[in-house]
Amino acid sequence: MDAEGTKKSSFTYELTNDQQELLLGVMVNGNYRKREVPYSLWSIEGDHFNATLYAKEKHGRRKLCVQGSKAEDFVLFVLEPHVLGAATLGYETVLNPELVAPHAGSDESGKGDYFGPLVVCCAYTDEALSAKMQEMGVKDCKQMSDKSVLSTGAKLRALLGPTGYAVVKLGPAAYNRLYAKIRNINRMLAWAHGTAIEELLEKRRSCPRVVVDQFAPTEATILRALKARGKAVKVEQRHKAESDIAVAAASVIAREMFLRDIMKMGDELFGPPAEGRENVPAGSSDPRVRSLAEDMVRREGPVWLMNHAKAHFQTTDKVLAACGKSREDLPPEGRVVSASKLSAGKERTA
Repeated sequence: MDAEGTKKSSFTYELTNDQQELLLGVMVNGNYRKREVPYSLWSIEGDHFNATLYAKEKHGRRKLCVQGSKAEDFVLFVLEPHVLGAATLGYETVLNPELVAPHAGSDESGKGDYFGPLVVCCAYTDEALSAKMQEMGVKDCKQMSDKSVLSTGAKLRALLGPTGYAVVKLGPAAYNRLYAKIRNINRMLAWAHGTAIEELLEKRRSCPRVVVDQFAPTEATILRALKARGKAVKVEQRHKAESDIAVAAASVIAREMFLRDIMKMGDELFGPPAEGRENVPAGSSDPRVRSLAEDMVRREGPVWLMNHAKAHFQTTDKVLAACGKSREDLPPEGRVVSASKLSAGKERTA
């Protein structure tokens, strides 16, 4: 159950091969109705719940989704004892009190978005703050709608106060200048994370450790970017670190601030918010991204990109070519392309 005593209605698990076999045995032999769900390996419908094991495999694991008003009963009385082999629902902090012990988490937003800033946030939590965050529904921002991120992010900032989080925001102009100097996105991210961590630790000097979502191939990348305070605490780098409540909080605040900048850009380009009004598209692969960039380059000139987009993305080359321009029409910091493009002939982040 959640902090208000109501049952949760949606659960997601990453199951190992052994757990998948146990689950399939439960699904096949239990009193459930089989369902046909696209891209699933097996799906069932029970009493006010359904459970779907998806076919896509990643690192030997498959995703299981359980949903419905009685999903929690299925998790508690079937999934945990017969498949997961452990009672974890509602007992995470009892089994692992370190989850809510005093620590900080750092995460970023905007890295893969052509328009808008890069935002890195480092957020602090402890047992009391973690309980309040859970009541607010704080989780990885990628699992939340933009509307929820905007609302929850504002509440989080109010909860933590000025000493509870630190933000490094690089608008497109500053981002392009810094990238032209560093010429490596992982080192640039390391600098931003390191700076946010240092600022948070200056405010919360008793904070003993920091959890960071590992974005670089090796842990040394961010460790080299840390200064005195960062080197004095334990820094844990993990893949999918957003499962940590402090990292989740940081992800929400970072995304909220990114979205607010994108909304401001939309106001400047399209006027006050109104029903049916165009918005600035997210990501870099959406055709609307190129369409908007090309329209603005034709209207304002190539330099417009330097103040609104991440110029090293391959998207820039495509936009300029469509407008009869090239990187030579940009200032020096706009002529720098990603190292991956130089070595592999393509932009991984775009």
